[in-house]
Amino acid sequence: MADRSSELDQLLEEQIAHYRAIAQEYEDHAIPFPGADEPSIALDAFRPVGTVLELACGQGLWTGQLLRHADEVTAVDASPEMLAIASSRVDSDRVRYMRANIFDWAPDRRYDVVFFGFWLSHVPLERFDSFWALVANCLKPRGRVFFVDDAYRTPEELVEGVASTTIRRRLNDGSAHRVVKVPHQPADLRQRLAALGWAVEVTPTSGPLFWGAGSLT
Repeated sequence: MADRSSELDQLLEEQIAHYRAIAQEYEDHAIPFPGADEPSIALDAFRPVGTVLELACGQGLWTGQLLRHADEVTAVDASPEMLAIASSRVDSDRVRYMRANIFDWAPDRRYDVVFFGFWLSHVPLERFDSFWALVANCLKPRGRVFFVDDAYRTPEELVEGVASTTIRRRLNDGSAHRVVKVPHQPADLRQRLAALGWAVEVTPTSGPLFWGAGSLT
């Protein structure tokens, strides 16, 4: 058990290293998925008002949209390179940027909304329950959650086989890192969250993306 925990910690450190290294070329690797605009439309309909916590904010691609509704946003990421890009993209006194490893971070306040875009699939299944306990601990009473993700993995990434949730992703220079990529399916994810006490509707798009919106029951 201790060996597996140590292996998982090493994998998560490698995942952080990947996102630090890919920060300057992140958009080079974006895939034009069908239905890519649907989660954004859904987020506007959800209206993330009040105080919003954005976990794994990356380059701030969602931060500006959150600000269209929120009074203030706290944006957390483990990569200082990503945070530097995000803060230059969304330079606002209504955004507080924080560098932290989400797996060992605790909030200093509670929020009306917790949002994360393309992050849940990078949470190992072994940490799924504890991650959602963290989300619950970040929310005010009657707080809400919204997330966007996908289950897309290329054959070249599946270096440990289809059954594995560890994949390998390459940068433009050919260097590679292992990252977690759990291929959640909307119906299964809805059930898994219900077992933890969440009422979250997980909606597939016309492409491989999906979004989830809901709250604790």
